Amino acid sequence: MYKLLSANLSRLKKDKVFWLCMGVMVVYSILYMLNGCKQAISMSEYHHSLDHYYFQFAISLGMFCALFTSMFLGTEYSDGTIRNKIVVGHTRTDIYLANLITVFAATLLMMAVWLAGSLVGIPTLGLWEMGIPGLLLNLVIAVMFAAAFSSIFTFVCMLTTNKSIAVVISILLFLGLLIFASTLYNGLNQPEMASGIQLTANGLEMTDPSPNPAYVSGARRAVYEFLIDFLPTGQGLRMWQLEILHPVRMMISSVLITLFATFGGVFIFKRKNLR
Repeated sequence: MYKLLSANLSRLKKDKVFWLCMGVMVVYSILYMLNGCKQAISMSEYHHSLDHYYFQFAISLGMFCALFTSMFLGTEYSDGTIRNKIVVGHTRTDIYLANLITVFAATLLMMAVWLAGSLVGIPTLGLWEMGIPGLLLNLVIAVMFAAAFSSIFTFVCMLTTNKSIAVVISILLFLGLLIFASTLYNGLNQPEMASGIQLTANGLEMTDPSPNPAYVSGARRAVYEFLIDFLPTGQGLRMWQLEILHPVRMMISSVLITLFATFGGVFIFKRKNLR
């Protein structure tokens, strides 16, 4: 395992896609935070805090993880590296786990450069209003859903021998999960009562509030809330909106996804025909 990890990390240092993702993340974080500082100065009547901008990475981290994983692991198939590792005596389990650890480490580094770049907002916006305990809780949740993303995309890419197909599947999978989580989140944000607009002799007037047919209630609402907390994309949306309501459920969900994807991936990869 140590030799596999060492070889992977050596490749990682020279990987252009990894450094591109790192560069985009740090530049994006600085520009996004500076824009937030500009808004805070120009619109001083509104409340702006570091918290509202610091966790923006939560909704985009999965995309970078998907892109990097598919390119990095896809190269192992296209170059015949995986077959060579097996020939020299490495087990398939060790190969899979070493790749997963490498992907996870790369994802954490991408997240770290965002967090570091976003510190440029402190002189203008001040420190985190949620305090150090709140910050640490959010970071732990982020690390755990980063592990879930890593396990999901490692599963896809280790079982897909064609790099181009792996890239397409990974990105579409992330976008599908994000759209699904966004749809659920928007459904939960529907108001229970809604007012319409009608044309009267006096012009346009608001109607009296009436029950909103799009409002999600009862058992359906509980299912929506569970799915948002379960999916890593849903957790990202929650963090982006500073709405961490069930942190324990989120962390347990990330652990379950990581374990299920990892054990399932190892099981299938051990039986995969590598031609």
